[in-house]
Amino acid sequence: MRNVLTLFSSVDDVLCHRARLVLAAKGVNYDMVPVDAQNPPEDLIDLNPYHSVPTLVERDLVLYAASVVSEYLDERYPHPPLMPVDPLSRARLRLAMLRIEHDWVPQVQAIQMGNKAQAESGRKRLKELVTAAVPLFKASKFFLNTEMSLADCAVAPIVWRLQALDIPLPKDGGKAIEDYGNRIFRSPGFVRSLTPQERQLRALPE
Repeated sequence: MRNVLTLFSSVDDVLCHRARLVLAAKGVNYDMVPVDAQNPPEDLIDLNPYHSVPTLVERDLVLYAASVVSEYLDERYPHPPLMPVDPLSRARLRLAMLRIEHDWVPQVQAIQMGNKAQAESGRKRLKELVTAAVPLFKASKFFLNTEMSLADCAVAPIVWRLQALDIPLPKDGGKAIEDYGNRIFRSPGFVRSLTPQERQLRALPE
């Protein structure tokens, strides 16, 4: 039987990984269509005016942008919930996700796809951002929350890639980031979210 959901996704991209991690955390079955960003398939061109990934298709519904896809999935499949119930905590996490998307993700993309100067600049800036976030990793079991949330689905794919991106963990507080990552990386949902290409980026914790 064909799955109801189809996800157009790159095989190694933090925004696509974010959407796949939400799907895995929810235990939702879906069909993944691997996409080469430089040569998007005709189906994606027809569905999404930006030709961007991730793009989620559910029957006649087409959604794009990782933030939109993630929030839709959390509401469409409410168990387990990936956002707290109170408005203040939800707003705080949404703001954190916005910061990750606007500040962290472009640095990852610069390192992966930019020229040498852009990659070096992205590496320097990402290291600064990760170091500045150490208190947030220390403050709670998960990112700004006691339970795993959509914010972790945005942060964990970047933490997973730090080693491959040649971003050393800060000397002061690096263990807090490492411990945070291992808590998530050990979960069956995180393992399910990885493509074969992403599995090669680092070893899973034992």
